[in-house]
Amino acid sequence: MGVLGGKNGGKIVLPSPAKLNLFLYITNKRADGYHELQTLFQFLDFGDEISLEVNESGEIELLNEIDGVTKEQNLIYRAAKLLQNHTACTKGAKIGVTKRLPMGGGVGGGSSNAATVLVGLNHFWQTGLSLEKLAELGLSLGADVPIFVRGFAAFAEGVGEKLVPCRPRESWYVVLKPNVSISTAVVFQDPNLPRNTPKRTLEQLLSEEWTNDCEKVVRDHYFEVEDLIAELLQYASFRLTGTGACIFAEFESEAEAKAVFAYKPKDIFGFVAKGQNRSPLHQMLNLTTFPQ
Repeated sequence: MGVLGGKNGGKIVLPSPAKLNLFLYITNKRADGYHELQTLFQFLDFGDEISLEVNESGEIELLNEIDGVTKEQNLIYRAAKLLQNHTACTKGAKIGVTKRLPMGGGVGGGSSNAATVLVGLNHFWQTGLSLEKLAELGLSLGADVPIFVRGFAAFAEGVGEKLVPCRPRESWYVVLKPNVSISTAVVFQDPNLPRNTPKRTLEQLLSEEWTNDCEKVVRDHYFEVEDLIAELLQYASFRLTGTGACIFAEFESEAEAKAVFAYKPKDIFGFVAKGQNRSPLHQMLNLTTFPQ
């Protein structure tokens, strides 16, 4: 992965990292139906790759298509057009994606792709927007896009828009994807979902054992998640990231993580990765990230 060329042309290959929600607590349901939460995002050194080939054509060309998704619906295309239109940029790009992250896994694949396109094209088109402005633009593409744009592990509150930089320990993780797609609507409409977990300070939360308020509801609705967690319980304590479907367990070393990964069922997708408080994308481009 790297830069072959740069602002004057050539193919650029950039990381589009996964993320985990290390904890997730739902503290309130607002009158407008949205849920307020407290959650902690951290990046992983594993993810998709986005290739950019900048040109002077003014056209945005996607090198990969997603079945059933038109170009205009594709988050990667939408991100590129959003930046192009906002900055009146006359340059174009050919954009490709190498997918490693599972669709519907809750590890941020689509949001991360959109953010990498925004950050990467802003850098190589030389459109000059700050990360804060890019994050503001990215919010119109998805609630998690600003996390990836800002590029630093963060504690989020409100409906996810209030972000505070954070430095949780950079552990090793086993991440597994049960063979199921989770409906976020089903989870948040369930009457048994906790909705009044007491708000705590970040300092309090960092000192406590972490859990996920969505996990019991997901395990009740989706036997695939329940069965996988139960099967692996003898090896490690797995928990849900976001509303799933991915589950993860934390380890102090790569060797410990790989030892448990070896016990996963053969038909289950998964990977071993290290937590990163600074996004691999921002590390590569040497960008000044969220904490100032």
